[in-house]
Amino acid sequence: MTKITDLTTSQLNNIIAIKEEIEKLQGQLDSIAAGGDSATPAAAGKRRRRMSRAGRARIIAAVKARWAKVKGKGRSKPAKKGKRRLSAAGRAAIIAGTKARWARVRGKTATAKPAKKRDRRSSPAVRAKLAAAARARWAKVKAEGKKTL
Repeated sequence: MTKITDLTTSQLNNIIAIKEEIEKLQGQLDSIAAGGDSATPAAAGKRRRRMSRAGRARIIAAVKARWAKVKGKGRSKPAKKGKRRLSAAGRAAIIAGTKARWARVRGKTATAKPAKKRDRRSSPAVRAKLAAAARARWAKVKAEGKKTL
């Protein structure tokens, strides 16, 4: 028998490949002998968990309920009310008010003067105070020798 030190690298690679193939086949033999039909012993020990039909149904019901809440379905709709009707007195008041407004617009009544627009300008006294304050401010700036505020 030859020594392992006398082998070439290609021969060593072939030995490693054959050894791996033997280990793989040995694993398959072990799994068949154990009664499993999986290809490798690692896969035989790791089984997928299955969900029961009842559990799946609960999840589906919860998801549907959530979407119904988002979309607004499932809520009870308010009962339809009958058409609102205006009382005779209310109707008469609206008509009277409308007639009075149209009369004012057309200028048919003496009391229909438009309200005078409020004068929002400052009074002359206020304007004089503001001008005096501005003059004093500018006098102070010019006394310091500046040209801008």
